[in-house]
Amino acid sequence: MGFRDTKRHFPDKETKVISVINQKGGVGKSTTVVNLSAALGDDKKKVLVIDFDPQGNTTSGYGIDKEELSYDVYDAILNDYPLEDLIQETCMPNVYLVPATIQLAGAEIELVSAMARESILKGIIEDVKDEFDYVFIDCPPSLGLLTINALVAADSLLIPIQCEYYALEGVTKILESMKMVKSRLNRNLELFGVVMTMYDSRTALSKQVVDEVNKYFGNKMFKTVIPRNVKIAEAPSHGLPIIKYARVSKGSLAYMRLAKEVVRRG
Repeated sequence: MGFRDTKRHFPDKETKVISVINQKGGVGKSTTVVNLSAALGDDKKKVLVIDFDPQGNTTSGYGIDKEELSYDVYDAILNDYPLEDLIQETCMPNVYLVPATIQLAGAEIELVSAMARESILKGIIEDVKDEFDYVFIDCPPSLGLLTINALVAADSLLIPIQCEYYALEGVTKILESMKMVKSRLNRNLELFGVVMTMYDSRTALSKQVVDEVNKYFGNKMFKTVIPRNVKIAEAPSHGLPIIKYARVSKGSLAYMRLAKEVVRRG
């Protein structure tokens, strides 16, 4: 069954396009994209996930073999391949994916000479986004042209922050980039929220970091924190979101709570 054959949960509500971004690697960005989208799909929301990171961790996190792909998001960006033809079903009901492979790494250089290079992704999403309640874009861990495209295409940003020392390092650069894109290219861009990941309730450091981030972001920080959890770490090796791999684990329940918060925010 194709993505156009299923109904949106909120047919009269505008699609929310959210770029998930952090220039630091290893903060749980792709993990959050996979597991939050899966939890929303489980809650009967219709979701499109666009893997826009050349590492393709979101693609493998949904069990799609990158070696077997003939086309990926690179072809939509640079070869005018219809995005609609790239959208794949996933193991989760209501969740669809546009995959990425390492081929996307070359797009940073190739986009430099492209016409309207900052808004190519926005243009190709326009044709399909109204079919979905949410569109999530998994950004690469850098602030290059791919990420700029993701910021122009989105109406809001979700920033995962790991509960570690220097947690806020680099976040100011993301906010500066957001401000620049908002003033020049996408006046509607806003911060949707910040989610704390890899929280360890046994350490004072995790609690201190949460307090520090809360002071900085206030009500933009989600109440749900994602715990450091063995099942979350294991799930990608099985090509499954945590909700499919270990539904009653602490990690799975946390992402289900986060999904409820996301829906409440609009």
